[in-house]
Formats: sequence, structure tokens, C-alpha cells
Amino acid sequence: MKSDAQLKSDVEAELRWEPRVDAAQIGVSAKNGVVELDGHVGSYFEKWAAERAALRVSNVKAIASEIKVELLPSATRTDEDIARVAKNHLDWDYSVPDTVKVKVTDGMVTLEGKAEWQYQKEEAERVVRPLMGVKGVFNAIDVTPRASAIDVKVKIEDALKRSAETDAKHIKVETSNGKVTLRGTVSSWAEREAAEHAAWAAPGVTRVEDLITVL
Repeated sequence: MKSDAQLKSDVEAELRWEPRVDAAQIGVSAKNGVVELDGHVGSYFEKWAAERAALRVSNVKAIASEIKVELLPSATRTDEDIARVAKNHLDWDYSVPDTVKVKVTDGMVTLEGKAEWQYQKEEAERVVRPLMGVKGVFNAIDVTPRASAIDVKVKIEDALKRSAETDAKHIKVETSNGKVTLRGTVSSWAEREAAEHAAWAAPGVTRVEDLITVL
């Protein structure tokens, strides 16, 4: 395990390495693997990029983000404008089903509706995240696959074994009525996330509970 000082230093270095982030605007503290980020940024996309950068650092178990989004006057848009542009972008993205709906309140975008796959839910959020005027995104899209969850456990375990990003020996997969529970230990948040993505990729999965611990 890294010391708190070393973890703080590594996260600060990763923020400086991330071109989408102005690291000078973000403060970092670390304690027992939990990293706190604070400061002010000019867009939700920059806040998201900073959080993702911190999670990439080894031995980071979780982050507490207190980063505030303060839009520049030139980046401010009405809720109506944001909703219209977001809907247009979603309509033009082949991966996003037309069942996805958009609601905007004070710059906060809420995505609702249904999707058959987790990647469709994630793609919808990816599309609206960098739009000008967005202060945050709440993804409430419900994943309801048409496929049954037959042999889900075996499919996920095989996917983990194929992955170069995960050590399948330390991950246990449990399934029940479309719900997948992941347990075990990994060495980085990126490895934990790769295991979760593998679980979501299996047909018939409606929920993933990721209980994997980052050591």
C-alpha cells in the first residue's frame, strides 16, 4: 500500500497528465486509499475527467468529489437549449435507442427510459456529458434485456479469463435472476471496472453489484 502522501502525489501527477483538466484548479487529499477532490472547474466534462483520472491511479479505493462546476458566461445555456441539443445528439447516435428521454433542470441532465444493454445506457451518458451548459448528468435509464440470463455465470467467467485487464483467479461471480454479484480483490480501480464491464456485457444481465475490493 502507498502512504497517504504518495497517493496524493500520484493523483496530482495524473491530473497534470490529463489534458482535459486544469490541475491547478483542483485540490487533492488522501487518507487510507480514499481520495478527496475539491476546487472549481468550468464544465461538467472537466469534473468528470478529473474524477476518472484520480480513479486510474493504483491503490485508489474510492473518491469523494467536492469539485464545483462554475460555467463561464459564454458557456451558459438555457435548459431548453440543452435539452434540444442533447436530444439531437442522442437521435444521431446509432447506439442509443429511441426509448431514451432527456429532462433538464438548471443545467442538470436526467436521462430516462429503457435500454436493452448497459453499453447503450453508458453511450447515452457519454453523448450528453461534454455538451456546453451541462452542470451534471443523472443516468436513470433502466436496462431491461429481452434475452434470458442463461449460462450468464459461465459467460462472464470466460470473459474475465480472456481479458488482459483482469486477474480472473481473484474474482468470484455469483448470479441470480439477472443480477450479478462480483466479489474478490484486484490491484487497481481500472481492473475492478474492467470486471464490471465484463459482467454487464453478458446477455440477460439487469443488475451488477460490484463488491470487489481494491488492495
